[in-house]
Amino acid sequence: QLQASGGGLVQAGGSLRISCAASGRTFTRDAMYWFRQGPGKEREFVAAVGWRGILTRYADSVKGRFSISRDNAKNTVYLQMNSLKPEDTAVYYCAADANLGTGVVPGFWGRGTQVTVSS
Repeated sequence: QLQASGGGLVQAGGSLRISCAASGRTFTRDAMYWFRQGPGKEREFVAAVGWRGILTRYADSVKGRFSISRDNAKNTVYLQMNSLKPEDTAVYYCAADANLGTGVVPGFWGRGTQVTVSS
């Protein structure tokens, strides 16, 4: 399973790093994703990283502010979020899929972590 952690309350302009750890199986050959769902909004793609950690994809809304990375030795994926805005407030979910792409709906999902950005 996948378990996201590290969420919390941060002021606008601040930074936060959230993590997603896998257990029970390895995802080292899968692309890893971050999605988010804000209050009253649909779930949306945020970022993705290929299994080698080289290829990345980002939503336009987070480009230049967020950075996705992974540590296959730890079976963990990270999302470094900088210059946070109130509109980044959401539950963030990690997910995995054999394919990498902004239009992919991952086949494996984990529990989310709440990120709240105050203005």
